[in-house]
Amino acid sequence: MAAVPVPILDEARFGYLKPTDVARLEEAYRFSGAAHAGQTRQSGEPYISHPLAVAEILAGWHLDGQALVAALLHDVMEDTSVTKAEISDTFGEPVADLVDGVSKLDKIEFQSAEDAQAENFRKMLLAMARDVRVILIKLADRLHNMRTLAAVAPAKRRRVALETMEIYAPIANRLGLNELFHELQELAFSHTHPMRYRVLSKATRSARGNRREVVGKIEVAIKAKLAEAGIAAAITGREKHIYSIYRKMIEKHLSFSEVHDIYGFRVVVKDVPTCYLALGALHGLYKPVPGKFKDYIAIPKANGYQSLHTALIGPYGVPVEIQLRTEEMHRLAEAGVASHWMYKSDADSLSELQKKTHQWLQSLLEIQSQSGDSQEFLEHVKVDLFPDEVYVFTPKGRILSLPRGATAVDLAYAVHTDIGNKCVAAKVNGELVPLRTELRNGDRIEIITTGYAKPNPAWLQYVRTGKARSNIRHFLKTMQYDESAALGERLLEQALKAAGQHSIAEIDDATWERAVRDCGAHSKQEVLADIGLGRRLPAVVARRLQRKSEREEAAKSGYPKGASVVIHGTEGMAVQLATCCRPIPGDDVVGSMKKGQGLVVHIAECRQAARSRRVEPEQWLDVEWDRKTTRLFHSALRVTVANQRGVLAKVASEIALAGSNIDSINMEEDRALFTPMLFVLEVANRQHLARVMRALKRLPEVEKLVRVRE
Repeated sequence: MAAVPVPILDEARFGYLKPTDVARLEEAYRFSGAAHAGQTRQSGEPYISHPLAVAEILAGWHLDGQALVAALLHDVMEDTSVTKAEISDTFGEPVADLVDGVSKLDKIEFQSAEDAQAENFRKMLLAMARDVRVILIKLADRLHNMRTLAAVAPAKRRRVALETMEIYAPIANRLGLNELFHELQELAFSHTHPMRYRVLSKATRSARGNRREVVGKIEVAIKAKLAEAGIAAAITGREKHIYSIYRKMIEKHLSFSEVHDIYGFRVVVKDVPTCYLALGALHGLYKPVPGKFKDYIAIPKANGYQSLHTALIGPYGVPVEIQLRTEEMHRLAEAGVASHWMYKSDADSLSELQKKTHQWLQSLLEIQSQSGDSQEFLEHVKVDLFPDEVYVFTPKGRILSLPRGATAVDLAYAVHTDIGNKCVAAKVNGELVPLRTELRNGDRIEIITTGYAKPNPAWLQYVRTGKARSNIRHFLKTMQYDESAALGERLLEQALKAAGQHSIAEIDDATWERAVRDCGAHSKQEVLADIGLGRRLPAVVARRLQRKSEREEAAKSGYPKGASVVIHGTEGMAVQLATCCRPIPGDDVVGSMKKGQGLVVHIAECRQAARSRRVEPEQWLDVEWDRKTTRLFHSALRVTVANQRGVLAKVASEIALAGSNIDSINMEEDRALFTPMLFVLEVANRQHLARVMRALKRLPEVEKLVRVRE
């Protein structure tokens, strides 16, 4: 590699490093420059200018020497022939791990660009969970790329900007990097909606000039009021970001002229009590807007952010937004998790932020372990990056932060996975509520659990957190897999008997290994689960399990008809009872193997089943009920009654006396003389249903009674 001249490192930016770190940095610059020799950026600049810019951004956050070395090398594995082993030998294993965590997986073939993107994010986020410096390097890399995005083709420019808006800006916000978060949002908005950005930017500059006099008057009044109260404070004007103005216009359907609060003030004082004193003084200066006060000091945001927020009605009716915070809070708000390196002397005061960040990173590892693929993992992480939050209390007074729209189920999983899996109900502020109830700021939540409860697939329709969603999916997949394997074993046993073979217990390991290999599966359990889920035909697997002599013998004699598959009704998701005919024990039944659903059971005379049997006869098999079923089953009755007062109460009473429970009732609108009512009841079997029907027939008000099987 040719020698690369080292630039003069800016003393103001890199001066905090030790001389040994500076020497290491110069060595990394030479190494990276030689590796990228001859490469240029799309702007025409030498490629080495990009890693150097990324290192300078990280130096502004006072990151350690290892992180800056990794920043200079962050593209060599991806864009050159340099390997991780070479980096490790030259700069040490920690630096090599950081570079590897930031590098994309370009050596792997993916089915689509979306899969590649998702897998790269998964790799990066898992590396970040082990070392948060990985994401800080990646964020600095993305920031410089966004600052120089104008040189890129329009299609790629838009794709990168959207990716930044959806992933990187929210991650920066989640890590408390407030300044970076807003800059990434502004840059992304300027490339996704360039015309809108230019128009709003021009309008903001114009409004700034028009309101300069009013803003100046407010600033003088604030300074005078705080001085009068004996409060020393640093006061700065704070213009709203263009993207924030745009979002407010879209969400509240406002024109630019209707968005008055495009300017605000930040008040920085010495300590927390002074924050509240300053708040009282300012509320005495201008009237506060009701409902606009937020205390993020008592209840910090999930990313550790702390401040008091208030909105006041200033002179001429102009709304004024004010943030009040201490110097430590201000440093934390701007630098976020990077402040761990920037202000190490304040380590004790930042421990809460470090703890929250660690908890979030650990939750990423938990979600990863339960996600089936990269796309699912990325979906869960995106859900957790929503900035809007609600703060709720547990019965012991612990404060939990959840995304807006989160439900009692989300809170249960936030407390502990076992609490979520076992929850059956919730109390909000002492009142029983459904689990799908959305939580509001300040709610006090108590989760009620039972030992026999398990997650409901319907929860996936309304949970909002990635942790809840991934835990529910993981539980359902595991349960379905185990139940399907048990059903698959019974179906295979039946197929083996039909083929005149030995039972499953008599098949040796070598035969199983050969059959698993022939099926292209990884294990015996996977083959059985695939049979239970309808992905493999049991007869085909049975033939693969035959010895050669058995296959020849079976071919000569023909396969004898096997026994029916016995079902209990308690198999869970592996066996589903068709809702078109609602079979119950005592009915003659048949089963259909549906791919991905397992065994679907119908009444033998069901018309829908009859049509399907004519088209796909090979998918159907004989099924019979176990004589000792213990659960209750749904069955539908259509009861036509005389339209008299109190008739519904009489019918319901007879059903209860017959030992049945009503699951649902539907009544038709035409109620002239007679009212048709559809009852879905819980019954044990056909005999139980017959007792219910006999009891109803004795009522003089009942004109007609039929079981609904279609």
